[in-house]
Amino acid sequence: MYISRLAEDNLKKWFDSGKVLLLLGARQVGKTTLLKNAFKLERTTYLNLDIEVDRQRLLSSVPLDPKSSLSLLGSPEILIVDEAQRVPEISRVVKGWYDFGVTTKIILSGSSSLNLLDQSAETLTGRNIKLFLPPLTFSEIISSQSWYQPELRLDKGNFRDQTDSILFTSLIYGSYPEAVKTLDKREYLNNLISDYLLKDILQVGLVKSPGTLRKLLLLLAYQVGSVVSINEIAGSLGISRQTVVKYLDLLEETFVIFQLPAYSTNPRKEISKSNKIYFWDTGVRNALIGEMQENNNRGDIGKLWENWVIAEFAKRNLLLGKQSVLYYWRSRNNSEVDLVVKNSKGEIQAFEIKWSKSSSKSKAFTSLYHLPVEVINMEKLPLILGRFGILSENNPT
Repeated sequence: MYISRLAEDNLKKWFDSGKVLLLLGARQVGKTTLLKNAFKLERTTYLNLDIEVDRQRLLSSVPLDPKSSLSLLGSPEILIVDEAQRVPEISRVVKGWYDFGVTTKIILSGSSSLNLLDQSAETLTGRNIKLFLPPLTFSEIISSQSWYQPELRLDKGNFRDQTDSILFTSLIYGSYPEAVKTLDKREYLNNLISDYLLKDILQVGLVKSPGTLRKLLLLLAYQVGSVVSINEIAGSLGISRQTVVKYLDLLEETFVIFQLPAYSTNPRKEISKSNKIYFWDTGVRNALIGEMQENNNRGDIGKLWENWVIAEFAKRNLLLGKQSVLYYWRSRNNSEVDLVVKNSKGEIQAFEIKWSKSSSKSKAFTSLYHLPVEVINMEKLPLILGRFGILSENNPT
């Protein structure tokens, strides 16, 4: 079963742009499925550079002139090159095709932005459009349900019960497409971590100690939502501060984690040097520590809920081309706001994220910035996410 993606609209816009598309996201988030569903054309050539035959097919065409090389690849209307980061010279080759004026529309897809973006920055400047695909948004999951109808108010009656049930499943098992569809969610997530995520990170070749990387992931999983001290992590793992920073960057470039900086307009009064770290997918986080109990009283439920809500904002922001910047806020006397959203107009909205029905708010933030702080809990979730278009574009609450 194919789950419709919000990114489909972005693909339609790209098709008429005449530029190269860079489609980036972790393995298994549905990049290939999205492309194959969107472009059901006879003249589409698909190459997966993880497969030796496809890699050699591409490399054998490189010495030829652009027209001849694309002819060797079938003179496609659309050329999709998956795991494009496996061939370092791919951006240079594509630049040659583009500058030659070939009519083939080219898509480079990759599960690591590290090499692909570095290459494209140098060779495809002004010639590319970037599209980041995260795991499924909650809106996409809800819209795929058999009972879903666009006119339904999902915060009412039985539909709210169904929505809450799906939300809790997403909280525990995450929102990778296969994790949503399969019945054996635990096995899938364990395989995802060992066979794909860690493998991709290690294949980049910047990790000297795989064991240290695993320990770092465990530390981050247990500390999710906390302000991360680079020095403390370095001390715990027995490695240098520079190595910790490098590993964190690597985990971010391979779409395992993302970081929230501190919001600050007055550095003398607010802490602005340390980031908070969250996982793009709570299922991945839970699988890393082996905690996948379906229990809403589990000890980490508050932090898990915080990660899930902030990840929903982050996924939506990624799909919209990073139009907003996400922060947390913390003062020196430990007053804190979990999420601060600053949009492209410079407008600020602040949120505290509570698993319980608590309505406590940061008076310190409001006093300092003269802005209200909204609480996001289970009861208020449809209202908040609906307003941001995260729950559903078609369901005002």
